[in-house]
Amino acid sequence: MSFNDFALMDEVSKALVDLGFETPTPIQEQAIPLLLENKQDFVGLAQTGTGKTCAYGLPMIHHINPSLRAVQGVVVCPTRELCLQITQDYKSFAKYLPALRIAPVYGGSSMFTQIRQIERGAQIVVATPGRLLDLIGRGVLDLSKAMQVVLDEADEMLNMGFKEDIDAIFENLPEGRRVWLFSATMPAGVRDIAKNYLKDAEEVRIGQRNEAAAKISHHLYVVHDKNKYEALRRILDYTVDAFGLIFCRTRIDTQELAERLVRDGYPADALHGDLSQNQRDTVMRKFRQKSIKILVATDVAARGLDVEGITHVVNFDLPDDPMVYTHRSGRTARAGKSGLSIALVQPRGRYRTNDIERRCRLRFDQKKIPDGPAICRRRLLAYADSLLTMDLDESTASSSEDMDAVFPKLVEMLEPLGKDELIRRVWMGRFEDFLKSYRRAEDINVQTPLARRDNRGREPMVRKRGVPFAAGRRDFEAKRPGRFPVTQPQRFFISVGRIDHLNEGAIVRLVCDQANIPSRMIGDIDMKREFSFFEVDRRVVDKVRRSLKGAILDGRPVQVREATDEKPAKPGKRKKG
Repeated sequence: MSFNDFALMDEVSKALVDLGFETPTPIQEQAIPLLLENKQDFVGLAQTGTGKTCAYGLPMIHHINPSLRAVQGVVVCPTRELCLQITQDYKSFAKYLPALRIAPVYGGSSMFTQIRQIERGAQIVVATPGRLLDLIGRGVLDLSKAMQVVLDEADEMLNMGFKEDIDAIFENLPEGRRVWLFSATMPAGVRDIAKNYLKDAEEVRIGQRNEAAAKISHHLYVVHDKNKYEALRRILDYTVDAFGLIFCRTRIDTQELAERLVRDGYPADALHGDLSQNQRDTVMRKFRQKSIKILVATDVAARGLDVEGITHVVNFDLPDDPMVYTHRSGRTARAGKSGLSIALVQPRGRYRTNDIERRCRLRFDQKKIPDGPAICRRRLLAYADSLLTMDLDESTASSSEDMDAVFPKLVEMLEPLGKDELIRRVWMGRFEDFLKSYRRAEDINVQTPLARRDNRGREPMVRKRGVPFAAGRRDFEAKRPGRFPVTQPQRFFISVGRIDHLNEGAIVRLVCDQANIPSRMIGDIDMKREFSFFEVDRRVVDKVRRSLKGAILDGRPVQVREATDEKPAKPGKRKKG
């Protein structure tokens, strides 16, 4: 099938030719004909990077009346970056429709400019929920004629706490509108939105539920926590021309890792919630231009991030929720390309990768961290390849006319060395420092058995020092080792537990983000059914106590207080979830 098979208007078809679009992706092939008919609501489930913007964007533009100066289509998405990306895509699709106006509406930027774009007669508004509601409340934005409404990345919007905003937006939409909901996953919250606001919706699912993209390879490196940074450096040094994302759990860990990489000479920067909008824009501009090749980010800051050409995603810290791994890895292998997702895991954390494999329907390929000689060989051969493919165009030749006179003299001076010796000296001179740094590099791989499964998906029993144990989660649950040894730990109580579908990582993230402390200051975490305890270094007790008053964790208020020897009062009956 080709885009010519769709009943699109000529102006849109012409724009697609300019963009080089020929064959639609599976979600586009199934969604576009249904949305062009515009007879019913629609639910499209497909992973990140499968072309969902085009799947709903082309039909929406097809249905817009450019002569009517009123908002007729609305796209609601979770983040500023995604809002701008969708707007740019829409403008590309509507290249030959000069009367069609598209206005991006998002927080952290001039409201006056956005109001002016709407008042000029925008027919399509692409918006984040908060700013959209703000403009509706000010009487600037009238949605009474918005007959096409898209909820893009619906699962992400719910994860970010936009459920109430979405409810309020629907109160301002007209009767008879068509709602097109697109999401990578279908959790209970998204299912509730579809049930409450969509009528007789047609559902299209690409791939199995929670399935990772097929063209992404998943590599696993098992390494002790003290060697994680060294392992990351070796992977980056071995991977020539990597353009990637590194995910950390907290803002402070993200900033520290980025600063450490910069000090060691890597073209890196950080993206997290403590950055101002101007700082964030600067970082993203440099990353898109590839003057920054490595972006260290938190999950919240990277939501909706869509940058072409990302080759690698590195999970320096695994996400709290296994399903978040799918969103992270989906930042690579976009538009049909291949990509690599890497996980750095401590030995005791292998149960978490097993959980990701099971829930996301993927398989990790456990690899060995490259040693010094392997890295040096890889870099030297890459340099040789760059010499072979170097493009000495006419502009370069004309600018080096002054060198023509000295070139014969240079050849005469170096001729006694011979070809082999000359090559050796050039390479040694260029990579001397690099070679020295890895000359005595130790093997930092953890020698653990690979987690294999029998025909029923169970892990085998393996023996360690003569004692049988089940590899993975059962061993972890039995031992429950502490996180870090902290100085004179102080115990805190927190009013969430496993019934809230949280794990230790969620508590680490909350404490680090709110109190602005590194994760190494947090000790043992003891999770019960309806509440938990965690330890912090006594040097930060006052900071934690002050910062976590009235704390919010994933949209829910939590109580945090210093623990006593008394057992906490038994909570009342709680609703599941």
